[in-house]
Order: sequence, then structure tokens, then C-alpha cells
Amino acid sequence: MQGVTGKRCSAAATVALICAAAVVVTSPGAAHASPSSPAGSKAPTRPTAPTPRSDESLEQVRKEIEKLYHEAGAATDAYNAAEEKADKQSEQIVKLSKDIADGRAKLKKLKARAGAAARSQYRGGGMPDEAQLMLSDDPGEFLDGAGRVRQGHKAAKNMLTELSRTQEDLRIYAEDATARWKKLEANRKAKAASKRKIKKKIADAEKLESRLEKKERERLRKLEEAAARRKQTAWVDSGVLKDIGAKATPQGKKAIEFATAQIGKPYVWGAEGPGSYDCSGLTSKAWAAAGEGIPRTSQEQWKRLPRVGIENMRPGDLIIYHADASHVGLYVGDGTIVHAPRPGRDVTTAGAGSMRILGVVRPDK
Repeated sequence: MQGVTGKRCSAAATVALICAAAVVVTSPGAAHASPSSPAGSKAPTRPTAPTPRSDESLEQVRKEIEKLYHEAGAATDAYNAAEEKADKQSEQIVKLSKDIADGRAKLKKLKARAGAAARSQYRGGGMPDEAQLMLSDDPGEFLDGAGRVRQGHKAAKNMLTELSRTQEDLRIYAEDATARWKKLEANRKAKAASKRKIKKKIADAEKLESRLEKKERERLRKLEEAAARRKQTAWVDSGVLKDIGAKATPQGKKAIEFATAQIGKPYVWGAEGPGSYDCSGLTSKAWAAAGEGIPRTSQEQWKRLPRVGIENMRPGDLIIYHADASHVGLYVGDGTIVHAPRPGRDVTTAGAGSMRILGVVRPDK
């Protein structure tokens, strides 16, 4: 093997010498091939600009982004509902804790009274009160004592009843608190799951939009506006506004004033102001400013507030959107709403018919 290796090395050295000689006799001009020479290396190519997307392609992107943000909106409503339930359960648990503490203090006093009664009987030689009275030589004292015995028996019976009731109350409070803790934990898990889903949907939508060039993002916004205009035009052309003529109530005017004053503030999921809002955070705070407490989420607003027909709608009413009631806007009149649209957008006005209307609810009676 060593001999073979030596021969290979010798042959390699010979080839190297021949190549070196060829380089020496070559003219300087031939040392580098021209760009057109097939033997030369390829010249560096300039990066080509990405091919602009067609309107049809951008429309598909718009629909996908709209779908992702709609799913994020539905998850946001689920998050807000779980948060609202968790807050209520926490308040109830705090109240139960106070009830349990009060019950334990009461039970301690009752036990102390029972112990005092037992010690008193022991000091009397363990003789029942009735026997002590029978041995009395004074009839008047006997009669007075008999009355006290009856009172004492009644008091003892009442004390035992109260002791038993207090113990039962404590048992119920403890069971209720345990059940509420379990529900609270379940809602915390639901909140965490919804939060993960929201973040993922928003991240997916933002990633999809970030792939677009600046001009394409501008075109995308125009496509969004055009799609909203088409829906609004179709809604208006249906003649629905002809029957809408009711005026806002004083409370409704206050809600509108609050909501319109928030225009320009960013949408942030789960936000209730004052610097940012999600859709139902805006409507619930607007009506709170008008002195009317309403449910926090759009789904609960749809479930629990009185419903009215679109033809009877008046400024200040809430329009609920999409089949899952995942969006809400506050009607301000003339076919317009103010709402917090989605992440990446600010509180703004829009056509009331620019999205699929589920129905209308009225916060004030």
C-alpha cells in the first residue's frame, strides 16, 4: 500500500508542475475568463424584486386574515367570559371565607357557653336542677326556681339547636367554597386556553400580513374597505334605514358621547380602557358611563339584554355581529356604528351593515 501511495503522490506532483508551467506561459489577459466565457465563473446576479400579488391573491389573503381575526375575536369573548366568571367566583369565595370565619367564632362562643353550663352542673354535685328544687324548704323559692329551670331548659335547648345549626352552616359553607374553588380553577384553565388561542390566531394573522410589501399592505387595507363598502351598500339598498327613525334616549346619548370620544385608540384584546379597548370592552364601558351596567362580553350582551328589531333600532343600541355573537358595535345613527374592529386597527366608525348582523339589543329600557 505504501508503494501505491508513493506512485500516486509522484503522479500528482507531476500534474501540478505541468499545470504551473501552463500558467506561466499563459498571457496575463487570459488569466481570467471573460464573463461570456463558458469556462469562467458566473457573474453575481442582482436579487430580483418579488412579484407583486394580484388583487385576486390579495383578496385571498384578506379573507384568511379576516378569518383569523374573527377566530381571535371569538376566543377573546371566551377569555372575557371566563375572566368575568372568575372575578365573581373570587368575590363569592371571599364572602364564604368571611362567613366561615364568623361561623367558627360563633361556634367557639357556643362551645364555651356549653362548657360553662357543664362546669356549673359539676359544681352542683351533678344533681339535676329539678332534684335540687324538690329538696328546697321554701315553696316560694321552689316556684321561682321552677320558672328558672324551665327558662334554663329552654335556653339550653336553644343553645344546642344553635350549636347544631352553626355546625351545619359551616359544613355547607366549606362544601360551597370547595365547589367554587374547583369552578374557579376550571375558569382559570379556560382563560389560559383562550389566551393561548388568541395569541396564536393574532400571531398567525400578523405573520401573514408581515409577508406583504408596504404597497401590498396599503392595497390590502383598500380591499378591506371596499369589501365593507359593498356589504354596507347592499344593506342600505335593502331599504332597512327607511324604517329607522327613533331618537336616542338621554342615556343613549351619553353612551354615544363616551364611545365616539375613544375613536383613534387601539384595539387590544381583553382591554376595557382607558387607553385601549376590545369590542365589548368599548360598549360595556360606554354604557357604564351612561349609568347602566351591562354584561362584559358581546355573547352575554346578546344573551341577557332585551332584543329589538332592526326597524325599531335607535342610537345607543348595540348591534351584535356574526353567528357566534363574537363582535359588537354601538349604533350612533344614520346607518353608522362606532366599534373597536380588531388587532392592528383603532376604534373607529363603520357602516352598521358592513358585517353580518346577528341582531340588536337595548341596554336601556
